[in-house]
Amino acid sequence: MSAGAAAIPDLGELIRPEHVHGSVYSSEALFEAELEKIWYRTWVYVGHVSEVPNANDYVLKSIGRQPVIMTRDRDGGIHLLLNRCTHRGNQVCVFDKGNTRTFTCPYHGWTFSNTGQLRGYPFPSGYEGADRENLGLGRVPRMAQYKGFVFGSFAEEGPSLEEHLGGALEAIDRLVRNSPEGEVEITAGFLKHKAKANWKFLVENETDGYHPQFVHASIFSVAESGIGDLYSSDSTAVTRYLGGGHSECDLRPEFRRLDKPLGWFGTSAERMPDYVEAMNAAYGADKAREIMIDGTPHTMIFPNLFIAEIQIFVLEPVAVNETIQHVTAIQFKGAPEMNRRLRQQTMGSVGPAGFLLADDSEMYERNQRGIQVRDPEWVFLGRGKHRERLDEDGFMVGDATDEVPSRGMWAHYRAMMEAE
Repeated sequence: MSAGAAAIPDLGELIRPEHVHGSVYSSEALFEAELEKIWYRTWVYVGHVSEVPNANDYVLKSIGRQPVIMTRDRDGGIHLLLNRCTHRGNQVCVFDKGNTRTFTCPYHGWTFSNTGQLRGYPFPSGYEGADRENLGLGRVPRMAQYKGFVFGSFAEEGPSLEEHLGGALEAIDRLVRNSPEGEVEITAGFLKHKAKANWKFLVENETDGYHPQFVHASIFSVAESGIGDLYSSDSTAVTRYLGGGHSECDLRPEFRRLDKPLGWFGTSAERMPDYVEAMNAAYGADKAREIMIDGTPHTMIFPNLFIAEIQIFVLEPVAVNETIQHVTAIQFKGAPEMNRRLRQQTMGSVGPAGFLLADDSEMYERNQRGIQVRDPEWVFLGRGKHRERLDEDGFMVGDATDEVPSRGMWAHYRAMMEAE
C-alpha cells in the first residue's frame, strides 16, 4: 500500500454468508482496491466485434477507469489499445467512434497506427537513438473473444476467457441461437445512464427476482405484459449462481410451461412470419420452436456485462458512488423483422422516456443513500437460504425470488479481494 493510502477494511468482518456491511458500498479505499483486484485483474467485457465492422474502424471503450480504444486493423484484427500517448500522456483519441488508420496526439504530433505502433514524431533529430519499438501505445495485455463478445484483462497471466466465463458460456450460446445466422450485432447505438450508486448495487439487482413485482409494477400494468408473474412466488422460474460471480434468472421453466414462443416476446408465425421462417430454415422446425420458446437469457456476467433478454447493459464504475450504464438493443443477424421490435421495446423500457431503467436507477440511488444510515448497518441477503439446492449441473439454484445470485456473487467478490 502506498504511503498515505487509506487502509482497506477487513472483509472477513464485513462480508458474511447472509449479511453484507453497508460500508462495502461506500468505502473509498475499498473502491480503489476493487479496481486493482477485480477490474484490472479479471476478464472484463469491452465490446462486440460488430461495433467495428469495417477495416480501420474504432470505438472508445473502458475497463474500469482505464480508457480503451477498440480497433479493427486493415487485415481484420481486433486490438485493445490504451488511450494515452507514450510521450507526455495526452489522449490520442477524443471521438467516440470513427474510421482511421492512425491516431495523432494533438499535443506534440506523435502518430500511432491503429495497431498501436509508433509511426513517427515531428522533428525526429531530437530523438536520436530512441527505441521506437517500445514507444507504441499501451495495450491491454490479454484479449479474447467468444461468439463476437470481446473481453480484455490487464493480468498478464491467468485463467482463459472460457475458464472465466464457465457456466455463463451457455448464456451467450443461447443468446446467439436466437439469430437465424447464429450471430448478434451491436449496431443500434448506446444510451448512457448515470446512477449515483456503487457498481455492486447494479450487479446485484440485475438477477434479483424479488424486486420486479414491486419496483416495476407500474410499467407491467401499463404494458399488460405479464412479466411480473414470471417473478411471483408461484413461478417455476429459478435463480441460479453460475460460479465466478456470474448469475442468472432462468425463466425457461415458465416459458416452457406456458409454451409461449420466445418467452414473453410472443414470437409466432402470425406476428413475425419472416423471422419464424428464417429460424425454421436455419434450425429445423422442432429445434427452432424450442429455441424460440426458451428465448434469450437474463444473465449477469461478472463484473460488468448484463444480457437482459432484449438488451445488453455494460457497467462502468466511475466512483465509489457513481456508475454509468451503457445500454443498447440486441440485434440478431438476419432478422430485420425481429430487430425492429427489439429496438422499439428497448426505447420503451430503458430509453429517455422509458420506465424500467428509471425505476431501477431510483432504487440504486436510494440504496446508496440508505446504507449511510448507521443502524442497522447490515444488508440481509438470507431470502431462500433454507431452500437453495443444486441443479443437475451442480449449480446452486433457488426460487425465482430468492437471493442465491447475491450470496454467490459476494462469496466470489470476497475471494477475489482477498487473493494475493
